[in-house]
Amino acid sequence: MFSFTASLVSSRRRLTLVGLFGGLALALLPAASAHATGLINTAACDNATLTQPFLPWGDSNYYKLVPGGDFEGSLAGWTLSGGATRVSGGEQLDAMGSAGGSAIYLPAGGSIQSPFTCVDFAYPTLRFFALNKSLLSTVAVSIVYREPLLGSLAVPLGVSALSPQWAPSAPVLTLSEVQGVVSGLLTGSNPQVAVRFTALTGSSEIDDVFIDPERFR
Repeated sequence: MFSFTASLVSSRRRLTLVGLFGGLALALLPAASAHATGLINTAACDNATLTQPFLPWGDSNYYKLVPGGDFEGSLAGWTLSGGATRVSGGEQLDAMGSAGGSAIYLPAGGSIQSPFTCVDFAYPTLRFFALNKSLLSTVAVSIVYREPLLGSLAVPLGVSALSPQWAPSAPVLTLSEVQGVVSGLLTGSNPQVAVRFTALTGSSEIDDVFIDPERFR
């Protein structure tokens, strides 16, 4: 298993954003409580299939696969840049019920971004599988929010130091609790987010990207 260091990516912009969302959330929580049925939803917001891919590592939570996040079929909606490409192989730990047949290769500076998918109060974390392809490979993880007032906005969540063998990441917080209140009250709908991975040092491979929709079940 590899480490995830959120403190490495703290920035004034991130703190300002979190502070803004946090202030809005605190101000709107009474209203959210009054309308809990519409805003605080702990079921899968898109009726996605839920599995327990991290059970062998002591995580019994249920997860949904990010659209196309196993990289086995169409990459429609995914954005690949900086030399990122699909390669044969993939994680061999049977997270999807069988060994993977493909993954995404990220050279240093390469980046991938998932399609947007709905999240709500029920999606507090994401996890994925990765391995390093060179010494001291690191990957930055960001969430891209489709904000009702600001448009698309990327928020850095942390930096993962990868293992030389396929391994699951530590849980990564998505701040969906705040997003659920803000988007719910402003638009009456679930927020939409995408996941972005950027190779900072060395090269790496990413496979099987999941979001946890039932953490509070």
